[in-house]
Amino acid sequence: MDLSIIIVSYNVKEKLRQNLAALYNSQGDFSFEVIVVDNDSQDGSAAMVQNEFPQVRLIANSENFGFSKANNQAIKIAQGNYILLLNPDMQLFPETLINMLSWGKENQQAVVFSGRLIDIVGENIPHVRRFPKWRDQLAIVLKLPHLFPKITNKYLLAKFDYSRAQKVDSVRGSFFFINRQTWQKISGSNLPLLDERYFIWFEEVDFCRQVYQKGGEVWYTPQGKALDYVGQSFSQVKTVRKQQYFRRSQLRYFAKWHNWGEVLILRAAWALSGLICLIWRKK
Repeated sequence: MDLSIIIVSYNVKEKLRQNLAALYNSQGDFSFEVIVVDNDSQDGSAAMVQNEFPQVRLIANSENFGFSKANNQAIKIAQGNYILLLNPDMQLFPETLINMLSWGKENQQAVVFSGRLIDIVGENIPHVRRFPKWRDQLAIVLKLPHLFPKITNKYLLAKFDYSRAQKVDSVRGSFFFINRQTWQKISGSNLPLLDERYFIWFEEVDFCRQVYQKGGEVWYTPQGKALDYVGQSFSQVKTVRKQQYFRRSQLRYFAKWHNWGEVLILRAAWALSGLICLIWRKK
């Protein structure tokens, strides 16, 4: 099996249907399987997959396990030499998969690689990032980019050239290829599992850090592109809950990869941010 495509889905039945239809319209001579992990959707997503795409391997969870754990469920049964973590609200072009696989086979140094993400009008969606540092995360927690828009430009790589392939720190987990054989060479493990301490956010950054820690590389290439409808599942989550997920994942990431001084700074920033919001609401 050349490729295992893993889609973790939550309450986006129509976008998931479009995604699967596009996948099975892919061009090129390669073998692939699709594994959908439904995180307890209430919109009939699992039934739609069963009825309309019987060739899909479906895992229907009885609760929402989050992004990392759900992906790991599928990774454990995936048979492909390459694994693609693909968000349900994506739509691939017919030539995308064969182009990305061809690039990956020619660039075995890339344990993780991703391609162009575009919006509905064809504009690039920036998604390549530097590894987070406490200063840029502090700015985000305190919402300083609202006052100083350029303060996170280095972190967000505002001037990144999406027209050429290059080695990067991390790419977004919505269109995330993993070369299983190269991963096994550097890690000794056949299973490129995500850290399940992250419910959502920072899990793909964490995996990219693991790749570099073990001597591998992460790459961006413009060889393949995907239409990204951006956050259709997550838009259903209330803002307060989103902030809780982000806070937990951010602090867990810094506790794992940075020193406790930086963790304490970010904890204090979150406390200050919460206090400011409380005072603002009372006004």
